[in-house]
Amino acid sequence: MHVPYADIQRVWRDADEAPQFRDAWLWDHFLPLAGPKGGDVLEGWTLLAALAAQTSRLRLGLLVTSNRIRPPAVLGKIASTLDVISGGRLVMGLGVGGTRQPDGAGGLPGPNPAAAEYAAYGLSLVSPGEGVDRLRETIEILRAMWTKEVFDFHGRYYTLEQTWNAPKPIQRPGPPLLIGGWGNRMMRLIAECADIWNISGPPHNDLNFLADRIRRLDAECAAIGRDPASISRSLQQIVSYDDPSSTRAIVRGAVDLGFDHIVLSLPRPYPERAVQWLVREIIEPTVG
Repeated sequence: MHVPYADIQRVWRDADEAPQFRDAWLWDHFLPLAGPKGGDVLEGWTLLAALAAQTSRLRLGLLVTSNRIRPPAVLGKIASTLDVISGGRLVMGLGVGGTRQPDGAGGLPGPNPAAAEYAAYGLSLVSPGEGVDRLRETIEILRAMWTKEVFDFHGRYYTLEQTWNAPKPIQRPGPPLLIGGWGNRMMRLIAECADIWNISGPPHNDLNFLADRIRRLDAECAAIGRDPASISRSLQQIVSYDDPSSTRAIVRGAVDLGFDHIVLSLPRPYPERAVQWLVREIIEPTVG
């Protein structure tokens, strides 16, 4: 948000040449979540296609795609196209999207940011429970689109008849599925379906919150007989330019808890040499 296309393009191109980075991410919002509401926000999947065509190494995706914006089969077609454009580099990031919640719910201070954004774009909010159930159906539809020649789908929320999808993604049986969330019902869905679990940096930098959610995920995996080690653990952490040591401390703590995928979220405006700064101030001191 509030970042020009040229700056995003520059950072992605630089990161594509830096071996310290494995992947790069965009988000799925239409309005800024902070600052002036009239600030620049580029549509995520459109921007991702442009950047996929200009990079060659980075894995890429949206952290995370809102399940409330695009019908599941349309999303499946978009993702299949993106995987082809990128040469098989897509990671399919998914989340429930906008839900009806009291202000301040979900660990976010102040008003529910989804309410104004969804009203502005004619999108509807659903209850958190319905959101999880809809996401479950979307995952089933995506997997069918990526693996079946033609299929029908009759769910509680979505109905498809004679759905064809060609070309299929380059990755088989499809792009890895990253699911973002931390609520108890989401943790069950993640245990059942995710290749990667993503969570935002803990409120007030409290690593105990991350530890609690790990225990919940492990318990959900045990309940369905899945090896918890088969799910990669991913943390999205906002970078502090003023106090990089605080960011390093959270990253180290998360790694000690078993997180193996760290997403460094860059506040606006980006530094002139953002990629080199991250390597110098965050990555190399943390690894060392």
